[in-house]
Amino acid sequence: MKSSKGRRPGRTGTAPASVGGMLLVLPSGLALVGPLLTGPAAPGAFAPYAGGGGAHPLGTDGLGRDVLALLLHGGRSALGMALGAVAVAYLAGGLVGLLAASSRRRWIDELLIRPLDVLLPVPTLLVISVVAVGWRGSPVAIALAVAAVNVPPVARLVRAAALDAASGPVAEALRVQGESRARVLLDHVARSVLSPVAADIGTRVTLAVFLVGSANFLGLGLDPTAPDWAVSVARSREGLLLQPWAVLAPASMLVMFTVGLNLLADRLLARSRRTQEAVR
Repeated sequence: MKSSKGRRPGRTGTAPASVGGMLLVLPSGLALVGPLLTGPAAPGAFAPYAGGGGAHPLGTDGLGRDVLALLLHGGRSALGMALGAVAVAYLAGGLVGLLAASSRRRWIDELLIRPLDVLLPVPTLLVISVVAVGWRGSPVAIALAVAAVNVPPVARLVRAAALDAASGPVAEALRVQGESRARVLLDHVARSVLSPVAADIGTRVTLAVFLVGSANFLGLGLDPTAPDWAVSVARSREGLLLQPWAVLAPASMLVMFTVGLNLLADRLLARSRRTQEAVR
């Protein structure tokens, strides 16, 4: 009985991580090296909605473009904009949260956090729609818009996670020893928020992929003919019964990436919790 109890946690913890890693391999690999494997798919090059086989293993879409070529080219924009948006959100929101948590004056905390609270109820697609009016088709503009709507929740999360560490005895001892505020903030306090941040990143990237995909699907993001996975789904949805691979192939890449990333994030969170319990 004792040995079986010892094996169960290892198997249940390892399985989600291995499954998540396997799910991430294909979409991440296509996003990184896919454009190097083939040239861009030209509209009208082949018959529209042709079945798979021969030179077109996955067939063609409604514009006569090879679905496999679109699949190889579409991941860089679909995942790149989402990951870039989350990185910018954590750079800006994380810094604001750390500064607010470590501030010894309440008015500084209020000055940093309260303006962000006002932005929390703003509808995300409304922000993206406004950005799309002036910078239509710009991946950088869409990524910055998605980052902007994620800055307030990221700042609040980091602030809440860092409050105890910023006011705890370890931080006070470091200050008494003459350590600079920047050293205490970036070394001790920042490390204390790694566990909740790791758990949040999986959900945050999934949300960013959804927002970027929604913007592209609704025509608020990239050009309707861009070789993006979400754009391909939107463009070919009317021909789903004629050529299902034009929709299912890019949609499956988005699903595999988001599910795999969340499984890995859950595994990292569980490992972090076990480490903290062992230290205690």
